[in-house]
Amino acid sequence: MHKDNNNTGAPSTPIARLRHRKRSSEAVGDASKENGGRLLVNDQNKYKSMWIRAQSTIWMIGSFAFVVYMGHLYITAMVVVIQIYMAKELFNLLRKANEERQLPGFRLLNWHFFFTAMLFVYGRILNQRLYNTVTSGKFLYQLVISLIKYHMAICYSLYIAGFMWFILTLKKKMYKYQFGQYAWTHMILIVVFTQSSFTVANIFEGIFWFLLPATLIVINDIFAYICGFFFGKTPLIKLSPKKTWEGFIGASITTMISAFVLANIMGRFQWQTCPRKDLSTGWLQCDPGPLFKPEYFTLPGWIPQWFPWKEISILPVQWHALCLGLFASIIAPFGGFFASGFKRAFKVKDFGDSIPGHGGITDRMDCQMVMAVFAYIYHQSFVVPQSVSVDMLMEQILRSLPYEEQYTLYTRLGELIQGRPT
Repeated sequence: MHKDNNNTGAPSTPIARLRHRKRSSEAVGDASKENGGRLLVNDQNKYKSMWIRAQSTIWMIGSFAFVVYMGHLYITAMVVVIQIYMAKELFNLLRKANEERQLPGFRLLNWHFFFTAMLFVYGRILNQRLYNTVTSGKFLYQLVISLIKYHMAICYSLYIAGFMWFILTLKKKMYKYQFGQYAWTHMILIVVFTQSSFTVANIFEGIFWFLLPATLIVINDIFAYICGFFFGKTPLIKLSPKKTWEGFIGASITTMISAFVLANIMGRFQWQTCPRKDLSTGWLQCDPGPLFKPEYFTLPGWIPQWFPWKEISILPVQWHALCLGLFASIIAPFGGFFASGFKRAFKVKDFGDSIPGHGGITDRMDCQMVMAVFAYIYHQSFVVPQSVSVDMLMEQILRSLPYEEQYTLYTRLGELIQGRPT
């Protein structure tokens, strides 16, 4: 039988031709991947994605600015809503429909643990502020005192009820899935409530200490995308292929400059710098403290005469803002890299689809979680005075002593002061 040598190497069957086309397309794809120097700006398909992302960003920034303007309590409510969405996305990540159908009510158990953890965390953070808010009515005062006193016992009882609920719902052939969900739920609680507790603490220390770090993360994210879109050529990290060195460096420079400038602007508004000691919603007025009082510096003589300013004012807090900007530029993005690796491990593109062009709420909070913890630790370590103050003692007294013992302490202090020689 004669063979046609001219067709050597060509596929002779439909299956072979299909495989040949598949290999050809893969070869083309590999060749395009090797072209790492191609600018993202030249990819026409990316403009549509950029427009959708820009619209969502503008909407988010506008909503965020409105909530911040409303004050501490509304910002805390926003954090709670974000927590619920994050928990929902993370709960769904390992949920299997077939197993869930065989375990009716099992999903409610996740939310039972979630709201128990929320009661514990926010009760610990806001108990003194709740006490300061409701001291007028006697019945309400006694109710609040009782809730604060037995807060830990209440939360523990709720957790034990959930634990027993879990044990009683264990089902044969479903043990591995149920215990996996139990462990996954507790990991979510640690991740979500660890960062949120620091976030809420920052809010009540002064909106400034929440708003500035959060804004720096947003600025860093926006300019990393813009600089990478127009100038990005060099890949930054394999976990996140779209991230480039050009975007990373451009965003870092922009974030540092923004931190110094924004601290000067935000630090001049008392409603942002004053700590909130209760749960009211009124405007705040207080002594801004030395960090927020401007210091004036005369510019050197070599500055050109046409320059409009002869002296500049700098708030001492701006130097602290540079540290926050440095962390937001270099360290906080690793929260995003961690999230990218996490999504790759579970083979998902995004945690959710609630924000067009961005993915889910968790996709936007990855760097914010890292930043919130650092901002609180930095504030407590390098900004808050470490010595004991009258306000700190008063807060401990009001939190720990009932009304009768507070009155006894007041009386004895009065006697000591009156008996002390002047």
